[in-house]
Amino acid sequence: MNARVQDEPLSGDAKQEWEHRTLDACFLGPYGENDGTLERLVVEFLRDHVYWRRNFHPEDPPAIPTRAAAHPAYQAFEARMRRELHSLSAALKQSVPFHSPRYIGHMASDLLLPGLAAQMLTLPYNPNNVSEDAAPVTVDLEVRVGLQFARLFGYCDDTARPDCAFGHLTSGGTLSNYQALRLALALKAFPVALMAAGVPGIDAPRTAREAFNLPRTKGVELFERWLKWLAACTASEQMHWRARVEAERIEQRGIAGFFNLHRALQIPVVLAPVTAHYSWSKGAKLLGLGRDQLWKVEERGMRMDADALEATLERCASRDQPVLLVVGVLGTTEYGTVDPIDRIVDARDRWATKGLGFGVHVDGAWGGYLATLFRNADGSLRARADVAAEHACFPQPAVYDAFAALGRTDSITVDPHKLGYLPYGAGAFITRDQRPVGLLAEQADYVFHGDAAPDYFARHRRLGQVIPEGSKSGAAAAAVYVTHRVLPLDHANFGALPRQTIRAAEHFVARAEAFALDVAPFARVTIPFMPDSNLVGLALNPAGNVEVARANRFVLDLYADLHCDSRQPLQMRQFFGSSTTLRPGIVGAEGLAGLCARLGLDPATFDDGDADRLVILRHTLMNPYLLDRENDISYVGRYFDYLGERIRRMLGP
Repeated sequence: MNARVQDEPLSGDAKQEWEHRTLDACFLGPYGENDGTLERLVVEFLRDHVYWRRNFHPEDPPAIPTRAAAHPAYQAFEARMRRELHSLSAALKQSVPFHSPRYIGHMASDLLLPGLAAQMLTLPYNPNNVSEDAAPVTVDLEVRVGLQFARLFGYCDDTARPDCAFGHLTSGGTLSNYQALRLALALKAFPVALMAAGVPGIDAPRTAREAFNLPRTKGVELFERWLKWLAACTASEQMHWRARVEAERIEQRGIAGFFNLHRALQIPVVLAPVTAHYSWSKGAKLLGLGRDQLWKVEERGMRMDADALEATLERCASRDQPVLLVVGVLGTTEYGTVDPIDRIVDARDRWATKGLGFGVHVDGAWGGYLATLFRNADGSLRARADVAAEHACFPQPAVYDAFAALGRTDSITVDPHKLGYLPYGAGAFITRDQRPVGLLAEQADYVFHGDAAPDYFARHRRLGQVIPEGSKSGAAAAAVYVTHRVLPLDHANFGALPRQTIRAAEHFVARAEAFALDVAPFARVTIPFMPDSNLVGLALNPAGNVEVARANRFVLDLYADLHCDSRQPLQMRQFFGSSTTLRPGIVGAEGLAGLCARLGLDPATFDDGDADRLVILRHTLMNPYLLDRENDISYVGRYFDYLGERIRRMLGP
C-alpha cells in the first residue's frame, strides 16, 4: 500500500495487517528493531540543525577555531565529558525496562518514534513556550495541540467561533487538574466581583449568592457582556471600571478577603469520587480552598455512584453550600474504571435550573486517549456496535455513554505521556470554551486589550499569561503535535494502539479466570473490579486463610519478585509489576463483604495495624506487544504461568 494514514475503510485480514504493520513502525521496539530508523532521523536532523546555524549569518566567522580541538584543555574537557556520559549510560542500564512486554507495572511503555524524534529534533533549538517571543514555532504548535484534543473530545475546534475550545500542555495531570480548579474558581467568583463593583447596564445578578451560583454558561455570557460594555466606554471610563472590578476579584482579595467581604457565601466545595487521584487534594490545598473542601462521593464498583452524587448535591443545596466542580474520572489509577460522565453532566444541567451552578471536569489523565476508539476521522462519534465489534466485551454500555458525553463537559485533563506514549512530562488541559481563559491572565489580557487579539492563534500564543508555569520546554509541544499528525486521533489511526491494549486486557481477564481455577488448591484469586479499560487488579489469598494480614504478606512476597531492584541485574526479573491497596472505607461495607467472600477472608480481620487495607497486584496493560502474534507469544499467558509457579513453590507441599 502507499504510505498514508488509514483514511479508507478496510475489513478482515487487510485491516488487521494494516494495523499490525503500522504498530511495527511506531516504536523503537522491544528488541530495538527500528534502531536504524531512529538513528537516521537523529543524524539527519542534527545535521539539518547545524546547517541552520551555519546559514543564519554565513558571513560571520566561526567563533571556535579548528585548532581548539588540539589544545590539551579542550581534550581534557572532552575526555571528562565522555567519561561522565559513559558512566551515566552504564547507570541507566538499571532503569526500568518500560519498553518490554514483560513490563506490566506502572503507566509507562515504549515511546512512539514520531514524538521521540520530534522532541530530540526540537531540543537543540531550546524553545521556551511561555512566550511566542521565545518560541514562535512551538507555541503555535501547542495551541494547535489543544485543538487536536478538542476535536477528539467532541469540543468545538472551529477557531472562527467565539466558543471554540482552548487547550495547552502542562508537566502532567496534576498541574492540569490544578488549572481546572483555577479556571473554575476565577469564573465562579467573577460575577460576584462585577456585582460588588456596581458596574451599571450589564444585567448582573443582584445578590452575591445568585452571582456565585450561576451556571458556568451564564458566567461566560456575563463575562462577555462585561467585555463589550467596557469596549464601548471612553478611555477614562475604562480605567475607572477596570480598577473597580479588579479590586473586587478573588484573585486580588484572596480567599480570606473575598469570603470575609461576602459573608453570605461559603467557600465552595469540589466533589470528586473516592477513587480520585491525590492531585485533587494537592490542588485544593495549593489553591487555598483547603482539603476540607474536597468532598469524596461514594462509589459503586470503583465508579462514582450517581445516586450518591445526587444526594450530595441535595445536601449542598439545602445548606447553601456552593459547588465549584464535580470531577469525573476517565480511567482510575488503580483499576482503570470509568465514572458515569453522562449522568454527571445531566446532574449539572438539572441543578443549574435549581440555582446551584457548577462545572464538570473530567480527569482523563489515563483514559483520555481511549476516546480515539470512539471517533471517526471526521470527528463524529462512532456507534457503540462498531466499537464493540472490535472487542470481546468493550465497551460496556455505561462506558460508551461516558465517552459519548465528553463533549458536554466543561474541561478535561489528558496525559500524552501515558496512553499517548510520549516522553515525560507532557500533560494537557482543555477547556470547552476559550472565552473565560482571559480571567487567568496574570496581566489581565482582557483588561489591557479589550477582547485581546481578534485572531484565535494571536490571542492564545501568549501562553505565559495564563499557564501556571513560568517556563516550559517547547520540545514537548513539538512531540505531541507531530505524533497527532502522523497518527490522527481517530479509531483508524491512533486508535490502533489502545485497541491492542484493550484486547490484551480482555485476554488478561479471561486468562485470570482460568488461572484462578488452576491454582485453586493453593490460593483464591479474583479480579476485584472488572476493568473498563486496560488496568487490571488481581487479589490473591492462600487457600484456607481468613486473615487479611496473612493475605497481605503473601501478596507482598509475590510482589517482591515483580519490582525493580537496583541491587540485582534486571535480567533476574521475569516480569515487572506494581501493587496497590484497597481500603475498606473506599469500597464500602457491601463491596468489601463481596470481595472478602470471593477471597475467603473474614472482614473482621481488617484492623488498624498491618491489615488496615488489602494489598493487590496491579497491572498496566499498555504495551502493544503483550500479544505477539508474529511469534505466537502471549506475554500475558507467560506471566500467569510464572505467577502459578511462584504460588506453587510458596504454598505447595
